[in-house]
Amino acid sequence: MSKIAELFKQGNYDELWQRCCGFLDLSLDDFMKIQRRLLLEQMELLRGCELGRHIFRGASPRSVEEFREMVPLTNYDDYAPFLLKRRMDVLPRKPVLWQYTSGKSGEYAYRWAPLTARQLDELEPLVIALVMLSSCHGRKDATFLKGDKVFYGMAPPPYATGTMARVFPKGIFRFLPPPEEAEMMSFEDRIRNGFDMALSEGLDICFAMSSITVAIGDRFSQKNGSRNIKALLKNPRALLRLAKGKLRAKMAGRSLLPRDIWPLKGLITFGIDGSVYREKIKQMWGRYPLDFHGCTEAPMIATQTWDYEGMTFFPHLNFLEFIPEEEVAKSRQDPSYQPSTLLMDEIKPGKYELVITNFQGGAFVRFRLGHLVEITALRNEKLNIDIPQMLFLSRVDDQIDIAGFTRLSEKVIWQAIENSGRAYKDWIAYKEISQDCPRLRLCIEPSQENGDSTEKIAAAIHEELKKLDAPYAELESFTGLRPLEVTLLPRGAFKLYKMKQQAAGAELAHLKPPHINPSPAIIEYLVNATTGVTVREERRVEA
Repeated sequence: MSKIAELFKQGNYDELWQRCCGFLDLSLDDFMKIQRRLLLEQMELLRGCELGRHIFRGASPRSVEEFREMVPLTNYDDYAPFLLKRRMDVLPRKPVLWQYTSGKSGEYAYRWAPLTARQLDELEPLVIALVMLSSCHGRKDATFLKGDKVFYGMAPPPYATGTMARVFPKGIFRFLPPPEEAEMMSFEDRIRNGFDMALSEGLDICFAMSSITVAIGDRFSQKNGSRNIKALLKNPRALLRLAKGKLRAKMAGRSLLPRDIWPLKGLITFGIDGSVYREKIKQMWGRYPLDFHGCTEAPMIATQTWDYEGMTFFPHLNFLEFIPEEEVAKSRQDPSYQPSTLLMDEIKPGKYELVITNFQGGAFVRFRLGHLVEITALRNEKLNIDIPQMLFLSRVDDQIDIAGFTRLSEKVIWQAIENSGRAYKDWIAYKEISQDCPRLRLCIEPSQENGDSTEKIAAAIHEELKKLDAPYAELESFTGLRPLEVTLLPRGAFKLYKMKQQAAGAELAHLKPPHINPSPAIIEYLVNATTGVTVREERRVEA
């Protein structure tokens, strides 16, 4: 039995809170002492392994200052030769499991990342912290009970979310369906079985990706509006719970929603689009979700608390550095430029790219996550939390993240357009939010009129993306989301843009807009471009 489970069994909620949520009471100075101490321990492990020596490139830092000065910033390409082969002999500590996320589309489908036993030990109290914070109204307020039922709305291992289900202490909660069964099911079967169990036995906590939480609500509403009554007659408890829910929905003058069936104690979500779905989730489930931020390379980075506003950083899992937004811009313009970073006690409110170094024998060192965050305040005054508060904003690299499932690169989007067989001059792509859902907006200038509708073009490119990128295909099968939408640009739009740039004296490299994530000004210009390009102008542009 783990220490967490033992404290819960004893009813020692004060010590349980301190062990799981005590980081909220740290001073910033104490936070930094933990960060520095654990980094020095990690540096010792890195010096003694092949991967560490590869990343250090001959350097041998002995202090935090030397580490930041001598060790370069990294990305996954620096680790790919070792981690894609899942080599354990080169790592700081032998992992107990491997997990993956979507990779660099067109190069490797998945990015593998190791997880050590020490990292798992640190994750266990933080997962319980999420449960506590999602259901409490203040410090040391524990409302969950032994046997509380948790809906399993997470992607199975080797996705990182499946790991989180595994670190829940045994004997406290009951998952619907149980993880060992859920991991063997398709997403559809897991959702169906989980809801059938929840209808019969009740539900206390929902834990799922933001996008899946919305998909669950949508499917539940559609499915339970016309359930097989004969099947329900075999389960009186489910029939009674559903009947009460339908009565509540009818009295409210709307369709049936999860909130009508279960008064949840806690709702926990995660994913890049958490803020997008926030209001929709509340409408469906009757409460705001507790959102936290993490990724495969850094499983847990920060979490909201019981005010459901900014996120507070965890000190024990990763050494945190912050690249100021202006430094991010310089490094994108010049890939050889090494941007400067700030530590937690040096930052001010503003936008930064996150850089992490794993503790506890993890593999990643000064790793650029590509996550743009905003520091909204240096402390949470309302709750007296002395740690900077964070909001996740977007990705800063040349890939488009959709619902936390896939990151599409320029190369793969381009290949999908080519494979669709549609004739075109050029294109741009970016992420947008439409009707509270993330969308991949693809703007194409056709090279000839072929009579195809935008829906037909989008369908053809969507099918090609599914063939080229496995996580993109999983997005549709897991959530039912089909994110691609196409806009046809006016004929001559890209030529007009080139002429405008030439007239402004732009350098050769800036005569064409970037394919991925162009600025709002570029998008507006191309969409509203005048089609009246004369023959003389066309010849001048072509020249």
